[in-house]
Amino acid sequence: MSTAERARPRVVVVGGGFAGLQAVRKLRGAAVDVTLVDRQNFHLFQPLVYQVATGALSAAEVAAPLRAVFKRQANARVVLAEVNGFDLDQRQVVLDHLPNGAREERLDYDTLVVAGGSRYSYFGHDDWMSRAPELKSLAGALDIRNRILTAFEAAEVEPDEERRRSWLTFVVVGGGPTGVEMAGQIAELARESLRRDFRRVDTRSARVLLVEMADRILTGFPPSLSHKAERALEKLGVTPLVGHTVVDVGSDSVAIRSGSDEVEDVGAHTVIWAAGVAASPLAATLASAIGSEVDRAGRLTVTADLTLQGRPEVFAIGDMVRIAQNDGTILALPGVAPVAMQEGRYVARVIRNRLRGRTTKEFKYVDKGNLATIGRSKAVADLKGVRLAGFPAWVTWLVVHLFYLIGFQNRLLVVTRWVFSFATHGRGARIISETR
Repeated sequence: MSTAERARPRVVVVGGGFAGLQAVRKLRGAAVDVTLVDRQNFHLFQPLVYQVATGALSAAEVAAPLRAVFKRQANARVVLAEVNGFDLDQRQVVLDHLPNGAREERLDYDTLVVAGGSRYSYFGHDDWMSRAPELKSLAGALDIRNRILTAFEAAEVEPDEERRRSWLTFVVVGGGPTGVEMAGQIAELARESLRRDFRRVDTRSARVLLVEMADRILTGFPPSLSHKAERALEKLGVTPLVGHTVVDVGSDSVAIRSGSDEVEDVGAHTVIWAAGVAASPLAATLASAIGSEVDRAGRLTVTADLTLQGRPEVFAIGDMVRIAQNDGTILALPGVAPVAMQEGRYVARVIRNRLRGRTTKEFKYVDKGNLATIGRSKAVADLKGVRLAGFPAWVTWLVVHLFYLIGFQNRLLVVTRWVFSFATHGRGARIISETR
């Protein structure tokens, strides 16, 4: 390696999600050496994780190995490790749990980009986590798939009518896009895909309850689209419980409080959590390092160019931050993939401009709209004031998600699965991977 090559600025990117992935990809060909650190060896396409949880897609179809993604990017390397600290004065990232067993390794940087993402918040009830798995991770999706399919298997052999009803009751907590999509998929699974597979139990009798604390589902959409989505869910057999709150999750029941403060104990073995988002713990770690604080959702405040106050060499992006704009206002952008991707591309542009001695204008998010699918041929879309529902919105949803899915092979496999599923109502990934 020549002296010139060794002198290239070192960029460390923490997190291989949408934000981190875009930052690394947009630095391709730049005169920097990029190291991407992630505790997983794959990039997960989270918008389609719920289809893994309901057997529509397999895990490998929504995940792309990071080394495969960057195999043709000569200035990028991947390190499989967990980040447990930052030494901002020494410009080092502290790594732990490396695959060779190493602990407390230090990685030097000239520029640091932290894109730790987010996780679901259980609102102080972390003991519910084992009984109500989340949909932010691949492990969570596979766990949910096991629980859903096992519930139908249990109902098939359960002689007691009341216990059979509890096995066939599914509670989805959270009426955002993920919760709506999940509830619709479970209803379709029960009423279409499984209805001929069992002999003693009628899967069409399954109850799917969608619990949302607000007064309507999909609060990020216009009220008219929220109401259309609610009606579409009801036609699928989902019962939306708006204005309701989950107050306890047991091993075979869920306590749900209505707007009138009445609490109903609903027998249900399968509960799926899709409510409340908290920033990655890395946000608090960075805040502590600069003597700052995080907000109630655990988000770190960054400047208008997405850097830490007083640390222009450290960027923090994605779901784990909110932005202090130049006019003094604090902007908390939604934790969705388009935000993370635009921030990742922006950071790469800032780094490139700095190499050329140029300045960059503050980050501005361009909102291209919202999409949510409900079920077969059913979706809602709010695209720059253009509001769609039903089949047109569903086709739009398909095209957009295929476009952003990483890897040609995954796109081909997913579109093949979707065509087959649409034609046959089938789901080819209905595998219980472990016995609960």
